[in-house]
Amino acid sequence: MKVIGLTGGIACGKSTVAAMLADLGAAVIDADVIAREITKKGTPVWHRIKETFGDEYLLPDGELDRKKLGELVFANAEALKKLNAITHPVIQQQVLAKIDRLKSMGSYKAIVVDAALLIEAGWHHMVDEVWLVVTDRETQIERLMKRNGLTRQQALNRINSQMDQDIKRRYADRIIDNSRDMEYTRKQVEQLWAEL
Repeated sequence: MKVIGLTGGIACGKSTVAAMLADLGAAVIDADVIAREITKKGTPVWHRIKETFGDEYLLPDGELDRKKLGELVFANAEALKKLNAITHPVIQQQVLAKIDRLKSMGSYKAIVVDAALLIEAGWHHMVDEVWLVVTDRETQIERLMKRNGLTRQQALNRINSQMDQDIKRRYADRIIDNSRDMEYTRKQVEQLWAEL
């Protein structure tokens, strides 16, 4: 059973490709979902974030103010580093546990670890292959502005806080071009799936 690390810059279409792979029969582990679960109010990770960044990054109900924290970390490399140091080890632990559980079930052709920071966090060593979803920069900026209601500068801050797409290409075993229509992307995904 192959473990595929699926990655790509923000708004490149990684989640779209993950959904296509799930439709084809892959088990998908979404690192973003795990990140949201481990940072819920009252969890050990939530406490560490609160201690590190302060109460001003909490909503009135005590949950994390993800928007405000996002604005901070995407404009401040040091803050991002601190946040990642708190969250990444716990996310990695959970991903590995899920991989083991899915492998023991043995009912999937492949397990897909959907993680934007797969390479940056060093998680590419946990997978058999790295599949990278790419798009052109202008499409990425436009998608991000539209999807998250961001200004162009806010979108650029988020894109620039991540590893450059050209550097990610060096780690990739397979590249999926998501700069055209959905059908074009689907054909590539189906072809890669058939080759597994």
